[in-house]
Amino acid sequence: MGFFKKYLEYPIIYKVAIGFVIGIIVGVVFSYALDVGVLSKESLDTYLKPWGDLLVRLLKMIVAPIILFSLIVGAASIRPSKLGKVGVKIIVYYLLTSALAVAIGLVMANLFRPGVGLQLVAAEKEIAVKKAPSLVQVLLNIIPTNPFTALTNGAVLQIIFFAIILGIALAYLMESKNQRIRESSTIAYKVVDGLAEAIYKIVRGILQYMPIGVFALIAYVVALYGPRVLGPLAIVVIALYVGLFIHIFLVYGSILSAFKISIIDFLKGAKEAMLTAFVTRSSSGTLPVTMTVAEENFGIKRTVYAFTLPLGATINMDGTAMYQAICTVFVANALGIPLTIGQQLAIIITAVLASIGTAGVPGAGAIMLAMVLEAVGLPLTDPAVAAAYAMILGIDVILDMGRTMVNVTGDLVGTLIVAKTEGEIDTSKPIWKKQQ
Repeated sequence: MGFFKKYLEYPIIYKVAIGFVIGIIVGVVFSYALDVGVLSKESLDTYLKPWGDLLVRLLKMIVAPIILFSLIVGAASIRPSKLGKVGVKIIVYYLLTSALAVAIGLVMANLFRPGVGLQLVAAEKEIAVKKAPSLVQVLLNIIPTNPFTALTNGAVLQIIFFAIILGIALAYLMESKNQRIRESSTIAYKVVDGLAEAIYKIVRGILQYMPIGVFALIAYVVALYGPRVLGPLAIVVIALYVGLFIHIFLVYGSILSAFKISIIDFLKGAKEAMLTAFVTRSSSGTLPVTMTVAEENFGIKRTVYAFTLPLGATINMDGTAMYQAICTVFVANALGIPLTIGQQLAIIITAVLASIGTAGVPGAGAIMLAMVLEAVGLPLTDPAVAAAYAMILGIDVILDMGRTMVNVTGDLVGTLIVAKTEGEIDTSKPIWKKQQ
């Protein structure tokens, strides 16, 4: 009983870090055991993988409820006149940083030239890809025909749209001159707020299991893929991670510096969310941790983060946008087809739009990559393109970790900046005392 109490009291970030390191060590040992035939993949799938899957399932379980209740509360908490300002600021930030991420990705791709000289063989089986929907269709699909179906199917963009609309409606009704409407809408707001608090309580419980889940997730990945997954694709990994670090320190660092916030202090406060994103590879799954970090470490008020973070977990995918740019150039280089400036501009536009529609779940960026390849004339119906794409999928786990970490980091930076411009920050937190 004493051990369990000490475990609960020990900081989660350290428990997760310990689980992460032990997971890597165990993963290396298991990888060697797999190579010599002492251990089988079936054994890993039976005894190790389920512990990691449990964490992912727990996080996914609360994604739809936390987005729905948090966004309703967030939108309803902001005065109607102020809601528009917050919304415009965060969306402009998200689009701008995504475009910059793609541009950095293209610079890295042209600098490292991944895929040049790679001899590919046609894939044995063609990979079929559906034609990308038009922009009009993408926008129409954001509006749910049935919000309850959207909740059941986990259609995140549709849930966000409905929650924001409902929250805005409550915000207006709570200022109504009609006493009956004002009181009933206030009660409705309090009910949703109570449900949001209940979800946050569940989140705290899930966080206690996280070190175990993190251990299992990283051990399984290292055991299964190990150093072998890099192989001839090491340059792709290096190009992406160099680009991601440049984006964090140059783009995010410059933005934070403009608002007199140290990038080092920010990273210290955001490390728990960044590490969770790195391991789970899910922006949506990391959302509960990101929201906790926003409030407890940065003092951001819920009126802002409850609106901006769920929105960012869906439409702000800087790391994913950069990944799509680098991987598209890799496929083109591997086929000996250098991309023109016009085609690279097409990558920027398509990658930004594709990142907006990318679900915040593990591996979703690889699916949207097919859309970007199609836009520059590299459809997966071509066997050679399919072969190069399959190679990317082989190391996608490694790429997904870094890009998801940057996605979540970008959400926090945007939320912090918007909150500061709106004066919605608790300045008693340690990070702000350093700035004073």
